[in-house]
Amino acid sequence: MTIPTQPLDPEKQPALTRADSYAEWRNREGAPLIGGVFIEDMKAVEVGPWPRKGDGVKGALCYLDGDNGGDEHIVELPPGGYTAPLRHMYTEAIYVVSGHGSCSVWREGGEKQTFEWGPGSYFVPPTNAWHQFFNASLSQPARWFSVTDLPQLFRQWNSEHFIFDNSYDFDDRYQGEPDYFNAEAKLYRGRVWETNFIPDIRKLPLYEWKSRGGGGTNAFMVMGSGLMESHVSRFESGYYKKSHRHGPGAHLYIIEGTGYVLAQRGDEERVRCDWKEGSLYLSGAGQGLWLHQHFNVGSTPATYLVMNQGLSRKYAVSRWQAQESTVLRTGEVSGKKGGYQVEYEDEDPEIHQIFEEELAKRGITCRMKNMVPWCTGEAGAEAVKVLFPDEHGNLPGEQGNLPDVEGSFID
Repeated sequence: MTIPTQPLDPEKQPALTRADSYAEWRNREGAPLIGGVFIEDMKAVEVGPWPRKGDGVKGALCYLDGDNGGDEHIVELPPGGYTAPLRHMYTEAIYVVSGHGSCSVWREGGEKQTFEWGPGSYFVPPTNAWHQFFNASLSQPARWFSVTDLPQLFRQWNSEHFIFDNSYDFDDRYQGEPDYFNAEAKLYRGRVWETNFIPDIRKLPLYEWKSRGGGGTNAFMVMGSGLMESHVSRFESGYYKKSHRHGPGAHLYIIEGTGYVLAQRGDEERVRCDWKEGSLYLSGAGQGLWLHQHFNVGSTPATYLVMNQGLSRKYAVSRWQAQESTVLRTGEVSGKKGGYQVEYEDEDPEIHQIFEEELAKRGITCRMKNMVPWCTGEAGAEAVKVLFPDEHGNLPGEQGNLPDVEGSFID
C-alpha cells in the first residue's frame, strides 16, 4: 500500500457504490423480468425468448417483493423442442405446470440417464450435473417453473463464470446411480419423505397435522440429495390455517383450491392476495418477519406446495441448528411455548369475521366452531396444540429444541 504524500480529507472523497451482482446479471440475461407481490397464475405468465436456455425456448425471470436469496424461473418448451445442455452451481426445485417430456442428466464424461415428467412432477436435479429437457408433444408446449438459490450464490461469489462455467463434480451427491430418480421413497418421523423425484405430487401420501389447524394433512420432502426441503399441505373447505410468523422466504404454489392469504409485518396494514390453482405467493412481501395465514373459501380442499431454499433436515446450516429437532418446528408451536404460531384463541377476532363473510358470499358454511371460540358456523374437525416430545424426549421449548425463526418456513 502506498500512502498519498498529501493529506486527504475523507469527507471530500467519493463514496463507494455497492453493486448487486444478481440484479446486474438479471438485467443482462435477456429473458422477460417479472416482479410484484405475487403471481396470480403461473400458467398464464407471458414468456419470451431466453437465449441461455436454447433456440426457440421461452421463459421469464421472476423476482417478487419478498424474494431475497431465492428467485423463480419459468421455462416453456415449444412443441417437439428441447433446451440446451446446461449445468450450474445453484440448486433448483422444479414443478411441471403443463406438458409431458423427459429430462436427461449426466456427469462430465458419464453416461446419460433419462426420466419422464408430466403435470405435477416435482424434482431437484443434482447440483452442477449436466441436464437437458425434451418436450414429448409435437403439438403442445410444455411449461415448468423452478425456485432457485441463484441470487444468494451471485451475491456470495459475484461471479457468473463460477456459477455457470464451473467444472466441479459433486460426486459425493450424484454418481449416476441408476435408481437416483426412481428409488423407493423413505419415510421418516415427522411426515418426512426422502426422495429426488416425485412423478405427480398431487398423489403424494399426506398425513394428519392437527397442530397447524384447518383440518389439514401434510407431508415434508427432503430432496436434492438431502440439501433442500419442501412440503405439501392440504386443508378442507370451510377452514383456515393458524397464522405464524417468519421471514418471506417460503414460496407457496397452489395445486388446487380457491382462497386468499393475509400477511402483515408488525403493525402495518395487512396485505391480501387472492389465490387459485396456479397462483404463486411468498410468506411475506418484503424484508423482516411476516405474520401470515392461509384461508380456503372454495367448495373443495385447498392444496399448496411450499418450495424452500436453504433448509435441510439432514444437514445443519449452523452449529446451533445441528442440535435442534428435526421433528418439531417453530411454525407449529405457540408463541407462548417459544414458537411462532398464533393459536386461534389468540388471534384478532376480525380475522375470523372476514373469513365468515367471504364464505357467506359463496354460500359455504364455516366449520370451525370446535376451533375458534367466536365462530358462528358448524362444528367440524378439532385443532390441537403441540404437546408431544421431540426425538430427544423434550417438550416444545425445552433444551433449545426449536429452530430459529429464519429456519421455520413450514406454512
